[in-house]
Amino acid sequence: MRARRGLSRRFPWARWPDSKLLQVRISDLRVAIEGTWLEDCVDQLYSELAAREIRFRPHVWLADEWFSPGDVPGIAIPFYLTHRRLMQLERDQMLDVEGGTKAGCMMILRHEAGHAIQHAFQVQRRRRWQSLFGASSRRYPGVYRPRPGSRQHVQHLDLWYAQSHPDEDFAETFAVWLGSRVAWRTRYQGWPAIKKLEYVDELMREVAVSRPEIRSRNRPESIGKLHKTLGAHYQERKALYRAQFPSTYDRDLKRIFSDSPRHRRREAASSFLRRNRRELREMVARWTGHYQVAIDAVLSDMIGRCRELNLRAGGPERRLKTDFAVLLTVKTMRFLYDQGRRTWISL
Repeated sequence: MRARRGLSRRFPWARWPDSKLLQVRISDLRVAIEGTWLEDCVDQLYSELAAREIRFRPHVWLADEWFSPGDVPGIAIPFYLTHRRLMQLERDQMLDVEGGTKAGCMMILRHEAGHAIQHAFQVQRRRRWQSLFGASSRRYPGVYRPRPGSRQHVQHLDLWYAQSHPDEDFAETFAVWLGSRVAWRTRYQGWPAIKKLEYVDELMREVAVSRPEIRSRNRPESIGKLHKTLGAHYQERKALYRAQFPSTYDRDLKRIFSDSPRHRRREAASSFLRRNRRELREMVARWTGHYQVAIDAVLSDMIGRCRELNLRAGGPERRLKTDFAVLLTVKTMRFLYDQGRRTWISL
């Protein structure tokens, strides 16, 4: 009932078209976590912590994206999850809704709770933590190359995210540990990653009743302070996914499509990609878990390069789609980790 009431709560802007809604300032939305389905998710997170006898409760607030600041043991939740109309706008603008389902939201909350606990108790200073996860001070990489077959890390969020940085490795390990009291022992039996899970199990017993070293209740980037319009907000977010290096795709595109005169009567590669654009975008999104808008930005540049190079779709359609989807996955991953914001530890 709470979830249904929260998502259908009446606001004047709920029936407005996108063009009018985009003119509203985020601070004027007047939305809150209380009374929505998000409150149930936060309550479940707190219940899971209580079941593990952990007294610490990360505070939560609404911001413009998911994150956990390094100096604040709390969790920022994106404002668009508070109302069905805002989730619809998010999907229209960004092509998907991160954390828009109960299961997806809980996975992210557990992950961010791991960051919050790390911040609260400063566990990254411990030698054992560093020997298992690495140095938290290590700079976030511009790009990382995941090893899908590796058993050194747990698998929780998409794209083998635990492999990107020691802090993410700990947050992912914590999320797996918190999500099930016993399943992780079975799933990760024989994996080197189980040493990390066993360490988290031991560590949480120690900090469960401890007083946090960092107790700030600040709420950085809270929506009450976000006076930009929704239109400006989405312009900024889309700019993060606007690729700036289309010519770097040329050699790979020529391996898939043809510039040979013998294929001049075949369908233009740019037309082929536009015709299959939605299917390719959704396929790569399923593989990687990334925003479809990021994938679409890279795809747009590839379509443009295919047109400028006058490439043709000279092979079987099924093979071309598969080969191109693999290329799009690799290029999107590199683009995201070159362009992504790392001001805070976040997804």
